[in-house]
Amino acid sequence: MKKVEWDEWANPYLLEEVRKYGKFDTNACLSCGGCTITCALSSNETSFSPRQCFQYIQAGLRERLLNNLGPWLCYYCGDCSVSCPREAEPGESMMTLRRYLTANYDWTGLAKKLYTSKVWEFTAIFLLAGIVFLVWALIPGLGLPTTSDGMSFNDLAPAKIVHFIDMVIAILLSALLVSFVFNMFLKTLKSDKSVKIPLKLYVTEFGLMISHFIFQWRFCKCEETDKGFFTQLREGKFNYWITHFLLVSGYSILFIMIVYFLSWFQGKDESYNWWNIQRILGFYGTIVLIYGTIYFLIRRIKKDNEKSKFSHATDWTFIILLILTTLTGIAIFICRISNAPLAGFYMYLIHLMVAIPMLMIEVPFSKWSHLAYRPFAIYLTRVKGKALQLQQQKIDELSLKEAA
Repeated sequence: MKKVEWDEWANPYLLEEVRKYGKFDTNACLSCGGCTITCALSSNETSFSPRQCFQYIQAGLRERLLNNLGPWLCYYCGDCSVSCPREAEPGESMMTLRRYLTANYDWTGLAKKLYTSKVWEFTAIFLLAGIVFLVWALIPGLGLPTTSDGMSFNDLAPAKIVHFIDMVIAILLSALLVSFVFNMFLKTLKSDKSVKIPLKLYVTEFGLMISHFIFQWRFCKCEETDKGFFTQLREGKFNYWITHFLLVSGYSILFIMIVYFLSWFQGKDESYNWWNIQRILGFYGTIVLIYGTIYFLIRRIKKDNEKSKFSHATDWTFIILLILTTLTGIAIFICRISNAPLAGFYMYLIHLMVAIPMLMIEVPFSKWSHLAYRPFAIYLTRVKGKALQLQQQKIDELSLKEAA
């Protein structure tokens, strides 16, 4: 019997499949419930239960696993792994499941290839970098200049062409990510026949998703602890939310300005004065990117806390590409203020050869996609919870009427 046929009922190959995405030790778990008790995010509405996922996988219940939003409600503080008496690493198990679920929301199948094969991942990066180089080399009237001949950087890399390329990338990424999030909806709440969701709930609770998308508030609760400032700082846990927020906000600001406001962001020569708003925003984005990438790189090298104890290959790729994107961006700015347009052009081309593979891989298929899946999972969980409350109210009202 072929593996695909097992998906209709119990899939005995499910555990083998999940383990391709990282550490997942079902044998160590005793179902004691300690992880749920320890979790600061666990509540009656959003119960954190790795053992439920363990049981689904042990039983081969693939569809129930795909319907589960639990892994996205975990923000990996690592407290559950520290307190686990069997060292089952429930926190890392949830991280493994998030990779697995990301691959299953992706209808293209590329996320699975990227997560389970280093060859696929690195080939995709270098292939995209090569395509960027060839596309630019073949642009009519531009190509690869050998001399600036009194031309400025804007002449060598016209803002209109760069803006067009940026918009194509942005539209493609948005379309992919939205389709994956919609697929997540179909596999989770839409497929749940136990509850009927009134349309108005999708509207009234929408602001919750936007709030969590921008601020990722649940990271804050992961850091609620009685430990002192220096203890948390030494453990690499203090202000994790702030570091994460700064990193995401800095990258988002730079991405929005470059994609949608490139001409204004590049500006003219006089706009290189530090007090111009585009320069202030650019400096902010660059500084927090450097700080954030160094912070997370040190954590992963030192492995001094639970969330950095295990590192998947894609985790390293993400950090390295982000660092290279930041450094090449800084180099472009230095070349421009130094009046070296030719050097600036080739540095910009290298920048694109790093940034575009990072965007095309990380945003829809890897780490950046979590920024969309997590708040959407919170949103769906809240919508479902509200719908269940309404259903229960109707049942109670009918019971009272019958009793009367």
